[in-house]
Amino acid sequence: MAIVKRSGIFYGLAILFLLAYIVVTILGGHQWGGWLLMLFFFSVSIGFRGNKITRGFSYTVSILAAVSLAMYYPQYFKNIGDFKLSALIVPLLQIIMFGMGTELSFKDFANILMMPKGLIVGIICHYTIMPLVGFGVARLFNFPPEIAAGIILVGCCPSGLASNVMSYLAKANLALSVAVTTVSTLLAPFLTPLLMKLLAGTLVNIDFWHMMWEIVKIVIFPVAGGLLFNQFLHGKFKWLDTVMPILSMAGIALIIVVITAAGRDSLMEVGLLLLLATLIHNLAGFFLGYWSGRLLGFAERDCRTIAIEVGMQNGGLASGLALAMGKLATVGLAPAIFGPLMNVTGSTLASWWHNRPPVEQEKEQYPANARPAAEGTAKE
Repeated sequence: MAIVKRSGIFYGLAILFLLAYIVVTILGGHQWGGWLLMLFFFSVSIGFRGNKITRGFSYTVSILAAVSLAMYYPQYFKNIGDFKLSALIVPLLQIIMFGMGTELSFKDFANILMMPKGLIVGIICHYTIMPLVGFGVARLFNFPPEIAAGIILVGCCPSGLASNVMSYLAKANLALSVAVTTVSTLLAPFLTPLLMKLLAGTLVNIDFWHMMWEIVKIVIFPVAGGLLFNQFLHGKFKWLDTVMPILSMAGIALIIVVITAAGRDSLMEVGLLLLLATLIHNLAGFFLGYWSGRLLGFAERDCRTIAIEVGMQNGGLASGLALAMGKLATVGLAPAIFGPLMNVTGSTLASWWHNRPPVEQEKEQYPANARPAAEGTAKE
């Protein structure tokens, strides 16, 4: 009850901050607008923590609070003295990838061999649907070349790290999800530069070998380091299990804020259209991934897994590659938007599926001759 009451207080504050923001904006007091908008999102984020349904969106809304400041006061998120904050992006991504590696073991790779059909279909769907949809969306909206290249870059990256969590919540095939995420990540050094060269080579200059090396540095080395850490030092640093998720969330938030500040002027020009294009890209991945599985005769759990693995991309890696290309303020915009957006849509989809167990799971839980008592009573 106390938690619900506290949430109500923060929702009330959110309404007050939003009204104040509207008034200040109308009166032209833009120097205060960013702070009021930030306080609005922050209050909503705290309010969301008091409800099981909305709790999963709290982190995304808190990112919007930080982004609000970056949009209004970008100068504070570009440099600290002579130090460029963009220099933190790659190290933060490497830490996040190291964290992913600590969650893997050599046994996981052995388990991958137990589900070859689902794995192969998941990988093929991921590296065909999202790059092609990204290419089509970029052409449809006729964005400037570097903005369009950013959309395609998102589509050419491996599965997002959050996909495993979403698959678990959606009652999908978690083992298959981990397998697709892992293998798509390991294939990224070759497939991502290749697809970018083919689909975005006319929009921006793509140096295949340079991009491959950047992915190896950002992804492969840290993941391998995390894997070895888990193999030989598992359980010896228990504090790491607590610190890594917090550090990962803070790192992703900082990356998004830095990119937003760097690309603020471009966002002012194409912001709403880019948001719409990114939403179409993301939802098309979920839809086409799911129905690809259905058409190929996969079980419902596997179809859900393929949908989530296709629709959720590693936006952080795309941001790091945009930085390596020297085009963080343009190519990096779509990845910055895609990350928070996919967490909202992915959480919503996972929640929907969570309350609708796969048919085959119900059959396993309740054999034909042992239906739940409540069901039998209802029929009587």
